[in-house]
This record gives sequence, structure tokens and C-alpha cells, in this order.
Amino acid sequence: MVVKIIIKDLNFYMKFLAALILTALLSFIAGLYLPWWGIAIAAFIVALLVNQKAGMAFASAFSALLLLWSGLAWWINVKNENILSARIGELLGIGNNPFLLISITAIIGALVAGFAAMSGSFLRSKKT
Repeated sequence: MVVKIIIKDLNFYMKFLAALILTALLSFIAGLYLPWWGIAIAAFIVALLVNQKAGMAFASAFSALLLLWSGLAWWINVKNENILSARIGELLGIGNNPFLLISITAIIGALVAGFAAMSGSFLRSKKT
């Protein structure tokens, strides 16, 4: 009985990790060739491929894009020595606060991907 519970939990975490990695990878590739909303397409496709409940599909896609976009925004900020984030911060009225700008960027991308993955999960559950 305990072994079945452990295997079930392990399967749950493996699906979550697989969806997280696939979403981040496909979103990165989509970002090279498509507009910014290509992340929604990538998250939707991954949610169709990996069988998860809607909440877990949202959580895996949200986590993947939060990590991906915060990492990419931080990398861009470091490479241009904080110049771009300072100017964008002035435009948005948040001042010269690169951490806040990176957080806003990552949360927007994460929400878009999370809701797209949730939609894909709902579509998958309708088909089965």
C-alpha cells in the first residue's frame, strides 16, 4: 500500500517536472521565432501532451515561465549594465528598480503561460 502511494507521488512529480522543462524549452525556442505570445502556444501544446489536472498544468507552466523570463530579463539587464531597465522603469513610473521590473516581466509571462496551459488541460480532459 505504501509503495503504491510512493509510486503515485513520484509519477505526479515526474509529470510536473517534465511539463516544467518542456514548457521552458519550447517557450525559449518559440521566443526565438515568434512574438512574445508564442509562450502561450508552447504552454498549450505541452498541456495537451502531458496529462495533468488543470491546477497542476497551470502551476508547471507558471513556474517554467517565471524561471525562464526572470532569468532572461536578468541576463539582459546584466549585459546592458542596467541601462535598459532604468529607462523602462522611468517610463513605467517605478524608478530605477531592476528587481521590480524583472518581477513584473516574469509574472506577466508566467500568467499568460499558466492560463494557456490550463486551457490545454481543459481541452485534453474534454477529449478523453
